[in-house]
Amino acid sequence: MEVGAHNSPRTVEEVFRDFKGRRIGLIKALTTDVEEFFQRCDPEKENLCLYGFPTEQWEVNLPAEEVPPELPEPALGINFARDGMQEKDWLALVAVHSDAWLLSVAFYFGARFGFDKADRKRLFNMINDLPTIFEVVTGASKTQFKDKSSVTTPGVTKAKPKMEKLPKPPTKDEGEALDEEEEEEEDEEEHGDTLCGACGENYAHDEFWICCDICERWFHGKCVKITPARAEHIKQYKCPSCSNKRARP
Repeated sequence: MEVGAHNSPRTVEEVFRDFKGRRIGLIKALTTDVEEFFQRCDPEKENLCLYGFPTEQWEVNLPAEEVPPELPEPALGINFARDGMQEKDWLALVAVHSDAWLLSVAFYFGARFGFDKADRKRLFNMINDLPTIFEVVTGASKTQFKDKSSVTTPGVTKAKPKMEKLPKPPTKDEGEALDEEEEEEEDEEEHGDTLCGACGENYAHDEFWICCDICERWFHGKCVKITPARAEHIKQYKCPSCSNKRARP
């Protein structure tokens, strides 16, 4: 299921880059691509696994045939529980196992290439700075999302109070420029802990964000394929997960 050993990451930075790519792929499967993921996990099929790749892609497939496998394998048989649980509980369960698999792969590389105590600690700290897949999928960090629906910030229109606009261009007046800089700093402080519901990355004031009117989670526009121009014509935005939940019988 994986690339050859000659392409394996060998430094802390390379292992972390590999981790982030796989993580983004898995988050896509469980959020923006959840309808496709749901369909691929047919309980009538054999034991299936969810794989994330360094290229930020994901795949549902049979486990590796080699014993032992080249890399640790993800949880086996995720498809069997699909119809026996509430969908949100099933996705949360897959997310937990995906988190465990990501850590096992990262520290497999660490052991294989002889990371010492300092390297292992640095790798763990880099990983720990990111929210887990479980946190992203379940909205465990969602309290800040709810707070934002009643807050007016620079660049947010009254007609669509949950849509962030791109930052204002710098003004000619120095005093106004300083005020704007202070506003941006306040914006960073207020939204700094906000996590994208699709990729799990933190808020940045120079990016376009949009909030789902149903689950009140925030997303990078690029992650849900919404541009500022398109957002202007949306009266009520539903993220891919909420849209799919309502469409599925």
